Amino acid sequence: MQAVHWSTKLLHWWGIEFSPVSHAERIISAIGGFCGILFILLISTECTRSLGVQAQVLIVASMGASAVLLFAVPHGALSQPWSLVGGHLLSALIGVACQQFISQPIFAAAIAVGCAIAAMHYARCLHPPGGATALSAVIGGETVHALGWQYVLFPIGVNVVVILIVALLVNAPFAWRRYPAAWARKTKINTPPQTQFTHGDFAWALRQIDSFIDVSEDDLAQIFALANQHAQMTPLDTSLIEVGGFYSNGRLGDDWAVRRVLSETMTADDAHQLDYQVVAGRDRGNNNVQCTRDEFANWARYAVIANGDKWQRLTSNI
Repeated sequence: MQAVHWSTKLLHWWGIEFSPVSHAERIISAIGGFCGILFILLISTECTRSLGVQAQVLIVASMGASAVLLFAVPHGALSQPWSLVGGHLLSALIGVACQQFISQPIFAAAIAVGCAIAAMHYARCLHPPGGATALSAVIGGETVHALGWQYVLFPIGVNVVVILIVALLVNAPFAWRRYPAAWARKTKINTPPQTQFTHGDFAWALRQIDSFIDVSEDDLAQIFALANQHAQMTPLDTSLIEVGGFYSNGRLGDDWAVRRVLSETMTADDAHQLDYQVVAGRDRGNNNVQCTRDEFANWARYAVIANGDKWQRLTSNI
């Protein structure tokens, strides 16, 4: 179990998350990205031929980054129409201003990106590719500089409109991923009354984290409802606890743990006593800890099995 422990730590350190996304979803994302960039190149590049290859590459590159957001994470907060349109156009304005009023190119480029980030934050249109749009206005060369304020509307404005229309069309046939996120068809989930959180509750929680989270409030509510529905399943029955089995308490963060039942004995008062080892999570490495079968069942939520570097719930024991 030591290998599982260290591999999990390593993946967590690198920020690697194995999201259970279907192959169909990945293929749709790839097709969307292909279509988005194809139409941008067909419409925009021909019209910007006079800018030269280097300038064209810089300008279209930021749209490639937008394509990843619009087609791979269409419901992300960074992908929504206002983030796309406002992020690119506002960044383009700042980039042109820095190029024209700051004589030192290095400082102009750095200030353009920094100010673009700040402006997008305050305008609530944070869109990472906007940083590239601001940067291109400064380092795009003489042909881009010659466009002046026209750079904002063409080619940037035209590219934004093209990729936005493609995103609307490509995602439209799929009810679960229609773009923008407000158009997606959500599955109605019934949850107990005491778990119906309000907009204010989610807003408060997000403020406590104090970091930008790329998920919409609707999707966050959907995730919580599904998790809560899963949590309402029948808890582990004491009769299902077996020697040699692995069990998790199903908690979150540092409170999560997995125990392995090592043996079972009968005490003098005919109580079932279990010896267990903590194999993952909190208090990992504690061996031969003892408790009654009832105490173990009160702690455990479900049986698990090691699956690579993850612990997978055994649905047969629900």
